[in-house]
Amino acid sequence: MKAYPGLFISFEGTEGSGKSTQMRLLVNRLRSEGLTVTENQEPGATRIGKQIRRILLDPVHHEMASMTELLLMFASRTQAANEIIIPALTRGEIVVSDRFTDSTLAYQGEARGLGFETVLAAHRLALGSLAPDLTICLTIDLEKGLARADSRNQWSGDDANEARIDLQSLNFHRRVSEGYRKIAQLEPRRFRFVDGEGDRDMIAERVWTEVSQFVPARSQTK
Repeated sequence: MKAYPGLFISFEGTEGSGKSTQMRLLVNRLRSEGLTVTENQEPGATRIGKQIRRILLDPVHHEMASMTELLLMFASRTQAANEIIIPALTRGEIVVSDRFTDSTLAYQGEARGLGFETVLAAHRLALGSLAPDLTICLTIDLEKGLARADSRNQWSGDDANEARIDLQSLNFHRRVSEGYRKIAQLEPRRFRFVDGEGDRDMIAERVWTEVSQFVPARSQTK
């Protein structure tokens, strides 16, 4: 039995995968169909989360320990859960989140080497059983995605100040990708890979193919 009447969808992917664009397109589509949607961004959706995001993603903090990184992620996530996600799900809305704990499993658990069990223990402590009903993970060539992220960072002053993760080695990002593959093996029904290559509208249709299976049966917002 679901803990909340709403539907919780998250977007995942390696850097430059286009997940934020596809999330925005999905949110617009759901709202155009008369559904009530609440958005969340990880980290940084709340006032406290924005402060944590600045610390987490600023390249100046190159000395940050992996466990510090993990705990800051969960500090921001717990605040968002209490302020945004749980209230919206309780109201029966659809919550669409740009990243959630799967990111921490892939980035800190796999790529940083902390392990899935450490991340899941932190999740249970901070969030209990709260988890997405569906996760869309966009796949794209790693080097192409990193080049896209680098270009974005150069054009935007704000993004340039949030490039600490983007600037990690290619091997680091390969381990992130491997982390996502491990999650998909563990939870194939919830965690769905979607091809992120090609025209954005074509990708959006691929996303909708996955999401539409959940919306009619699971959403109570109509």
